[in-house]
Amino acid sequence: MENYNVGDLVSEFLYQMDVKNVFGVVSVHNIPMLDAIGRRNFIKMVPARGEMGAGHMADGYARATNGLGVVFTSTGPGAANVAGSLVESRFAGSPVLHFTGQTATENLDKNQGTVHDVPNQLGMLKSISKEAIRISHADDALAQLIDATTIALTPPMGPVSVEIPIDIQRTNIKRPSILDQIKLPNINLQIGDTSSLDQIESIIRVSKRKILWVGNGGKFARNEVEKFIKMGFSVVTSALGRGVVPESNQMSLGAFNAVPLIEEFYKTLDLMIVVGSRLRGHETRDMSLKLPHKIIQIDIDPDAENRTYKTHLFHCGDAKKVLGELAHRLSNQLSTDEEWVNEVADLKSKIFQDYKKNLGAYKDFPEIIRKILPEDGKWVRDITISNSMWGNRSMLINKPEQNIYPVGAAIGPGMALAIGVSVGSEGKKTIAMCGDGGFMLNLPDLWTAVETNCDVVFLIMNDQGYGVIKHIQESMYGGRKFYADLIGPNFEQLAKVAKMKYKRIDHANELEKILDEAVKFSGPVLVEVNVHSVGEMPRYFAPPPHATKS
Repeated sequence: MENYNVGDLVSEFLYQMDVKNVFGVVSVHNIPMLDAIGRRNFIKMVPARGEMGAGHMADGYARATNGLGVVFTSTGPGAANVAGSLVESRFAGSPVLHFTGQTATENLDKNQGTVHDVPNQLGMLKSISKEAIRISHADDALAQLIDATTIALTPPMGPVSVEIPIDIQRTNIKRPSILDQIKLPNINLQIGDTSSLDQIESIIRVSKRKILWVGNGGKFARNEVEKFIKMGFSVVTSALGRGVVPESNQMSLGAFNAVPLIEEFYKTLDLMIVVGSRLRGHETRDMSLKLPHKIIQIDIDPDAENRTYKTHLFHCGDAKKVLGELAHRLSNQLSTDEEWVNEVADLKSKIFQDYKKNLGAYKDFPEIIRKILPEDGKWVRDITISNSMWGNRSMLINKPEQNIYPVGAAIGPGMALAIGVSVGSEGKKTIAMCGDGGFMLNLPDLWTAVETNCDVVFLIMNDQGYGVIKHIQESMYGGRKFYADLIGPNFEQLAKVAKMKYKRIDHANELEKILDEAVKFSGPVLVEVNVHSVGEMPRYFAPPPHATKS
């Protein structure tokens, strides 16, 4: 093939990796790659209005599809702009490939002030990505693309940046014939040490009151977790581990992992097996949550051992394989009993009812949203009081792919995550709940949603400011609310300018009718919840680490 360059190779490689959509901002240092994608027309490019939004879209796409997310940025400032989204995808364990350019090879690392030249760009990318790779020779490009993709998809998954100087992108090469049958190297996930499995088996056999704490590392182990439920295990999850089994399952306590009722329940348990979860401080009150005395931790990451909680036994291995082997050994010998099932179901009911009392005017929002969102719909949230109070817990989730939110707790990614989710979900409805403050951080991408006709209902909880920050200021800083009140747009006029549907909720009893109408519409819809009219937000306050009142 004549005039086949490295840009063509990148495009064709991604197609062979079953990538159907990519996200990014076209610029001088990535044109050869994006030109190839456009000419070949096998992959759809979604043009974001900024690199940070593009990165969040790729992240959302990866989470919704359980596949590879891809983002293209320019070099220098463009690569720096994507940093926040790469940090988020690393928090979330999302396999994202970030392609960026570089100045020409002859000018590299010489600080000569060429266009977009930033000293040690690769070092910056290494600090925020799982790995960062520079392709310095055209003949090495395919091997390095394979390496980058394999690293991104190997658990614990994460973002990998690929830096390709502009002259390398333009270099003509012979099309590799291997592309027609290309396969990634087998990602050999280990089951781990058999003697350790023997110990776990023995402990399970003598334990009566047992629970699994499942995190994101266990999201592909639904069948195995369901077998453990039949063996008498109750289940609780991290916020990111939600949906590994449907939260409607009576033995699943969902992400109510740190409420007072469940902390009391932990005291009565013989055994907790932590599966693919960091037990991170964000969800354990900085490791002060009292867990059962005997903890077994199963994780693919050897560095997870004793990182947050001291464990009775740590087993390094793939969650699905380990649980599968243990279930194979024990499933015909262990079972649950009706009294235990009823106890867990009663606890679950009490937790939900007790928690609902704290939600004020918004107490019925989770059930109404669950009723209206189709069973296969996606539930995306930004960091808001509403998400922190009930979006991360009370709105029941059926599958991990439905549960998408900023794991790193940044405000702002919600809109862009939802666009990526919608693009990857092939028309399945998405509801994205955002605060007005966070919504503004990626506001230009509202036009990306319109341009791609994303099937998203943006549910804007408008309290005219950073509500979470205000609650912290009230609780810890004498009520001094510096810099947390915001002047925002008229959302009805904003929707009109963007040429999208708009609806407004002024009373809680309007939610069901208005949201139902919005969900039935095909394409993006903006639904504003007037918080000042509906009612005061539930009191949310999680003090920062080591905080004292000022």
